[in-house]
Amino acid sequence: MGKLSFDAFTKKIHIKASIAKLYWCWATGEGISSWFLRKANYISPAGETRAPKETIQTGDTYTWEWYNWSGKEMGTILGANGKDSLEFSFAGDICKVLVSLEKKDNSVLLTLKQYDMPTDEETKMNIYNGCSCGWTFWLANLKAYLEHGILLNEKEFDLGNIPQAGHIYVNM
Repeated sequence: MGKLSFDAFTKKIHIKASIAKLYWCWATGEGISSWFLRKANYISPAGETRAPKETIQTGDTYTWEWYNWSGKEMGTILGANGKDSLEFSFAGDICKVLVSLEKKDNSVLLTLKQYDMPTDEETKMNIYNGCSCGWTFWLANLKAYLEHGILLNEKEFDLGNIPQAGHIYVNM
């Protein structure tokens, strides 16, 4: 293992599902909204809105909306191979996220790497710490969804008006 630093982190999880199902969960508006987002909108480089069931492509832009957060995440799909790997800009385009899928025995090893992060104190707290904790929860939520048919994220209580809710609540 390489030296730990604040410019990148990696999260891994084994999920008992097919690579195709996992790719669908990440690479379609319908899929990513089933376990992660309240709403996802993808626009092709030609300016056309992708249908919810349509697979994203390299060069698409996205707008994501979460439950319990009024902001919108906007970025670009930097790579999407249609089967087991996708990459996107994230956190206001200040960093990148790479998701890769690899068959391992009776499961798929999902590896998420967030990288190219600045290392100033604010980014260390809000992006490194916040996203590292956040991805840990969301990957566990994806596993719960695919293996057990349940979602762990909070939809009943509005946590959006609680200061620092994203740093306090584990299922936001």
